Amino acid sequence: MKKVNCLVLIFTIIPFLAFSQIKNRIFLPKYEALLHTALEKSGDRKDSLQYFLNTVPKKHYEGASFLIAYMPERDLKTLSIPYISDQIEGAYKAREEFSWCAKLPDSIFFNEVLSYYCFDERRDNWRNDFYLKFSSVVKDCKDIRQAIKAVNANIRDILLVDYNINRSIVNISPFQSIKEKMATCTGLSFLLVDAFRSVGIPARIAGTPMWTNMKGNHSWVEVWVDGQWYFTEYYFEDLNKAWFVADAGRADLSNPRHWIYASSYKPKDTYFRLEWDTLSKAIHAENVTKRYIDLYEKEKVLENLKPDEVWISVQLFQSKSDKDLKRVSEKIVLEEEGKQIDFGYSPSPIDDLNKFLKFKVSKNKSYQLLYADNKGKEKQAVITVKDKEELFKLYQE
Repeated sequence: MKKVNCLVLIFTIIPFLAFSQIKNRIFLPKYEALLHTALEKSGDRKDSLQYFLNTVPKKHYEGASFLIAYMPERDLKTLSIPYISDQIEGAYKAREEFSWCAKLPDSIFFNEVLSYYCFDERRDNWRNDFYLKFSSVVKDCKDIRQAIKAVNANIRDILLVDYNINRSIVNISPFQSIKEKMATCTGLSFLLVDAFRSVGIPARIAGTPMWTNMKGNHSWVEVWVDGQWYFTEYYFEDLNKAWFVADAGRADLSNPRHWIYASSYKPKDTYFRLEWDTLSKAIHAENVTKRYIDLYEKEKVLENLKPDEVWISVQLFQSKSDKDLKRVSEKIVLEEEGKQIDFGYSPSPIDDLNKFLKFKVSKNKSYQLLYADNKGKEKQAVITVKDKEELFKLYQE
C-alpha cells in the first residue's frame, strides 16, 4: 500500500511541478485585457487555460490568444483543452497546406477560419473530420474560387444530408445533422461553413430573422474572396446567385427584424437575432443589409416591373388533405386566355421552405396555371391576381 501511495503521489506532483516551472508568457498587448477577463470568467478552468497558453507552439500563440480572448463564457467553462488544441492545430494545418489560406490577412483567418462555431449549436469537434472529408476535393484547386465550387459541388454527396423540416432541432449541430441525415437552412449552413473552414476558406453565416414579405426567416453562407464577401448556399447555384436575391433586396433598413446579418466570432456592431431564442444577444454580427439591397439593385432582378405589374409565388403540393403538406417539383405553365406566357418548376421537398416559383403578372387579371396531377394528367387552376404579391398553393389531388 505504501508503494502504491507513493506512485499516486508522484504522478500527482509531476504535472503540478511541470506547470509551476513554466513561466507565464507575456500576453500580446492587443489581447492582454481581454485574456485576463476571459481567464477570470473561466472559473476553475483558469489554470488549465493559462497552462495551455503557456505551452501552445509559438506559431499558434496569437491564434490561441484570439480564440480564448473572445471565447463565449459557456465555452470558457466547458470546452476541453484537447478540443481547443484540435481546432487551432487544424486551422493552422489548412493555412500551411492551402495557398488561398496562406494569403489571408490574420484578421480574416482568425475570425472566419479559426473560429469553431456559427451560432449556439452544440460544440462538435468537427474540424479534423471535415478536413479528411473535404481536403481531397480541393487538393488540385488552383485558387479559392475553384476550391469554393469544389466544396459546394461535393458537400451533399459527401455528407448525405438534405433539407428536411423533420430534423430534431433548429440549431442542429454538424454531427447530429449527419446522424439524422437532415437539417433545415440553419443546419445546412453550419455544415457548409465548417466544410469551408476545414480547408482554409473563410466563411460565415448570413441571414435574416424575417423577410419583409413575412414568409419566414432564412440562413445562408458567405465566403471571403479577394477582399469581398460573396454569398452561396448548400444547394449551389453560383456565387451571389440564389433564389432569395429579390427577397434580400427588399430588406428594410429601418427594422432590425428585417435586417440581413453576417455572424462574427469577434464582437461587431450588433448581434444576430435568433428566431428560436429571441432574447439571446450572444451571437456577434454585422448589419450587411445595405450590401444586399445594392446587389439586388445592381443585378436588377426585378427590372422592368411596371406600375401595373406584380410578382406572384406558386407552390405545388401532393394533397391538400395531408397533415404535413408535401411539396412536389413539377413544370407549371402560366397562361392568359389560353396563351402560354411563362413557365417554371415548383420547389422540391429539399428546397428551403421560403423558396417559391415566381411569375411576373399584371395586377387585377385572371390567369391559368397548368400542371400534372398525381396520375400525370393535365390539371388547371384559375387564379385572379390582385394588386399585391401573393402566394398560390396548388395540389395534385
